[in-house]
Amino acid sequence: MLGDRAEYETCYSEAALVHSSASAVPATETSMTDKPQEEKGFFRRHAAKLVASVVITAGILFTLQKGGLTLVPEGGDFANVRWVTVPIYVVTLAIMSYFRAVRWRFLLRSFADVPRKRVLAVSWIGFAAILLMPFRIGEIVRPYMLREKGKISMSSATGTVVAERVVDGLFLSIVLAITLIFIPTIDPLPATVVGLPVSVQQVRTSGFVMLGIFTAAFITIAVFYVAREWARRMTLAVFGNVSKRLGEKLAETAEKLANGLHFLGRGRDAGGFLFETTLYWGINALGMWILAWGCGIVHADGSPITFGEACALMGMLGCTILIPGPPGLLGVFQAGIYAGMTMYFPTEVVTGAGAAYVFLLYAIQIIWTLASAGFFLAVDRSALKTLSKASVLAPSEPPPPLPDRAPASNG
Repeated sequence: MLGDRAEYETCYSEAALVHSSASAVPATETSMTDKPQEEKGFFRRHAAKLVASVVITAGILFTLQKGGLTLVPEGGDFANVRWVTVPIYVVTLAIMSYFRAVRWRFLLRSFADVPRKRVLAVSWIGFAAILLMPFRIGEIVRPYMLREKGKISMSSATGTVVAERVVDGLFLSIVLAITLIFIPTIDPLPATVVGLPVSVQQVRTSGFVMLGIFTAAFITIAVFYVAREWARRMTLAVFGNVSKRLGEKLAETAEKLANGLHFLGRGRDAGGFLFETTLYWGINALGMWILAWGCGIVHADGSPITFGEACALMGMLGCTILIPGPPGLLGVFQAGIYAGMTMYFPTEVVTGAGAAYVFLLYAIQIIWTLASAGFFLAVDRSALKTLSKASVLAPSEPPPPLPDRAPASNG
């Protein structure tokens, strides 16, 4: 049955581009027409991003191949792999992915107590969406799947995702900056990254730039959280000179995103989130370290990779995936690990055992992410239906106009 107009408009603004569940179109007719509309809407709305991602991917892959690196290394590169470390890495990946997902509950608790199982399912499906869609447009999937009328709004859930991303970026950039300062590199450093026309010095500089960006982002939303009125006035004063509408839009957006920091005012939630975030990144680095050792990543004197160097590789990977990414992070993932290894290991190691390491690291993460999402989509019948209506997949056309008068019956 149709709801009243206020309910319809609320649903429309929150869902942003998806049809209200109270649509006047009969279910049979909707099922016949939704699919072509969704496919057409997705490609039309994201055509520029898709084209750009193809160009970026092609450029990076061409550059890697020209530099003597390939996505699939030669068989000889796997000669020194200790295969027992592969299942060990999978275990660390599973544990790391668990903490990456469930720590979100601490950010949500300020307005809703979501069961851990539900958070885990939504998160793992969302991680796959982020991986498969270009430019991280899949980020919207998690808040969309979790939203619940009267309990969790789209803007509140989105604010927590943004806060999570900013904290992650700040945490990872601090780790990277520390490793760049205190972990010794090979001497002399190569002029460029192996396989890429990028100087090693530029790579190191990008790590500190990353720290500056995420520090500024955290301070910005923190100021809006603790001094909202002042921050709003300052935003309007600065950007209002260019465009009053722009200033109001920026201030409104920052206010909504700042709501994601509510967890900082709740000591138990803040402590829990930061603790599990530390576990998430720490186990991630541990797994990368074990797999690198298992692949035979060694220094010129034969000594194995250190945990600190694994943290540096993790940080450089995080830095490179900030590049507007293609689906699957194809190319940028490989470039990030190669950039990190160039600072600590000789070229013959980077292009040999290092190539096997990059391939296994990437392949295992892709398979795990897709498999874990597929599992929850299979066991939760409503998840796939909800996912198909997410704003990144739904048609761009607005829903049909609400009739002036509701029909006498719902048919």
